[in-house]
Amino acid sequence: MLDDEVDNQNLRTERRHPATGATPIVIVAGDAVPLGGHLWHANRQAPLASVIINPATGVLAHYYHYYAQFLARHGFDVLTYDYRGIGQSRPECLRGIGYLWRDWGEKDFDAALRFMHGRYPEAPVMVVGHSIGGHLPGQSANAHLISRMLTVGAQYAYWCDYAPDRRARLFVKWHLVMPLLTALFGYFPGKRLGWLEDLPAGVANEWSFRRAKMEMSYPRVERADVLGRFDAVTAPILAVALSDDELGTVPAIRRSLGYYRNAVRREVLMTPERLGFESVGHFGLFHTRHAAGFWLDTLLWLRDGINPWPEQDVQDSG
Repeated sequence: MLDDEVDNQNLRTERRHPATGATPIVIVAGDAVPLGGHLWHANRQAPLASVIINPATGVLAHYYHYYAQFLARHGFDVLTYDYRGIGQSRPECLRGIGYLWRDWGEKDFDAALRFMHGRYPEAPVMVVGHSIGGHLPGQSANAHLISRMLTVGAQYAYWCDYAPDRRARLFVKWHLVMPLLTALFGYFPGKRLGWLEDLPAGVANEWSFRRAKMEMSYPRVERADVLGRFDAVTAPILAVALSDDELGTVPAIRRSLGYYRNAVRREVLMTPERLGFESVGHFGLFHTRHAAGFWLDTLLWLRDGINPWPEQDVQDSG
């Protein structure tokens, strides 16, 4: 079975059995776009910290609910939310909607960050970012409020960083077929294809035409400001890569991580064998099968700032 077929099966399984126990909420972004999400309350009077879970591109926030529930049971307040155009934050019609990938960081994550910081200003705010969700925090004007970050397969989809043996197939899929279908439908109909969720045209096209230097995807007059926002992030970052992740490869992780120039960054390369499985892929670590292993380990980083995998080819930078 191909890695993306395994990943799709992981996503479908978790969607069929959503976790319970959260409070539905709506956060309004700075440009008045409503974002649907859930708030998971810590099992204690005052939370150890507030955690924001940033999804991957085209993945419903529901996929992360079990992990959010797990963190809440261990003392954290947790926010899960859908970016504009996705899931609970999707308008009635996506055709012609002008939402951009950058909006997810500059507006949506920024709104989530301000919301969680405002609830308990004295509590640290932490981010668990999956795929693009680990890159978006650096786009927020309030990213200096972040105390610690855990990223999993965090990258921004530059095609040259895809796994060499899958690069040609992935290029055709995401950089030829996706923009063609997006132009035809006015949005990317990913759900009917079984390729994640539907995406706004702007998001799909930013993915399809992403350049090697992220800032080159922005108008020239905005590039210094974009880089300055990443420079404002001083929170320690633990970046996890999987050896069988065809998207979040080590080069992809490092390309994204390199923008957090003023943060202490640690890279961890894990193998499926180390986790007790034949394969994990880009999405697997948020599946409930990892609750007694990887999930428990993440508590050491989120709660205590301790790297739980010092033997896994860790490299410090920054």
